Amino acid sequence: MSDVLEMTMLISFGASWPLNVYKSYRARTAKGKSLGFLCLILFGYIAGIAGKLLNADYMGNISQKWYVLFFYCLNFIMVFLDFCLYFRNRKIDARVGR
Repeated sequence: MSDVLEMTMLISFGASWPLNVYKSYRARTAKGKSLGFLCLILFGYIAGIAGKLLNADYMGNISQKWYVLFFYCLNFIMVFLDFCLYFRNRKIDARVGR
């Protein structure tokens, strides 16, 4: 049951991040974004990935549960893209004088 709940969380967040990245890309502003929040989320995904890699039971069954680690990594990449867009948008804000 805990695996199902973990996957539900990962898929829910995974569906949200691409939309958030697209919104950040189109907005071209860092207004309303929190760098601290993005850093905490990135740290959380790093901890989740490390937890999976250090879990001997999980690694022993990785051929059956590879998708969990895949979604952790995919979500991390999405948040990292949003993190990078934050700095791009901050430069745009500075150039336009916002």
